[in-house]
Amino acid sequence: MTDTTKRVRVHHLREAKQRGEKLTMLTAYDAPTARIFDEAGIDMLLVGDSIGNTMLGHATTIPVTVDELIPAVRAVSRSAHRALVVADFPFGSYESGPAQALATGVRFLKEAGAHAVKLEGGRRIAAQVRALTDAGIPVVGHLGFTPQSENILGGKRVQGRGSQAAEALSADAIALQEAGAVAVVLEMVPSDVAARITEILRIPTIGIGAGSEVDGQVLVWLDMAGMGDWSPRFAKQYAQVGRVLGDAARAYADDVRAGTFPDAEHSFLT
Repeated sequence: MTDTTKRVRVHHLREAKQRGEKLTMLTAYDAPTARIFDEAGIDMLLVGDSIGNTMLGHATTIPVTVDELIPAVRAVSRSAHRALVVADFPFGSYESGPAQALATGVRFLKEAGAHAVKLEGGRRIAAQVRALTDAGIPVVGHLGFTPQSENILGGKRVQGRGSQAAEALSADAIALQEAGAVAVVLEMVPSDVAARITEILRIPTIGIGAGSEVDGQVLVWLDMAGMGDWSPRFAKQYAQVGRVLGDAARAYADDVRAGTFPDAEHSFLT
């Protein structure tokens, strides 16, 4: 979106698609990064259940709970004055049906200040999407590789390969749209399949490892900023923030050990 001054609302997402303007999304888990990304003009901030393996030390996203996510969503919502804040539904918070999904969505909007929520799955969660939409809670869908289903998918594997799988993925995307979803994330999907889904949907598609012919892109911010030695193949590292942070920590430790910090400039006098 070109306008970086007014609050991003759900209708702006569809308008951006109609104009052919690319949408931007990054994850955020705390106030400082949310403020920086918001000021940089990022359209959507996703408080993802990826907080589990990026911030909380888990091997996967599955252990993350709603109670763990709510403080993070609250911090991001308080710090983002323009971006649309999307809260991820963690595993176990919506699968049992529309009533459970609605209760989770109410918590994220009422207690944490989220503007929208994100659910993994297609036709199997259409009823949950409809219940949330009918209650006035915008929903972003998530198809392709869905991390919460990693165990049944057989690991981190590209989804939608082959005509049958591609057709199933398209049917899931259409079902989400018909249930009221305002956008759909496509993760680790062949670029031609993602392009086809983007063409048939009225709502925007947000890609992550889904090629360039989608309506927007999302990355985990630590992958984007180079906070580790490894990042997924689909994640371009735009900086080496981890290296800079490590250098700063080492320089600080060296100064403290040498007795050069704090000096007169950083001390108070009577």
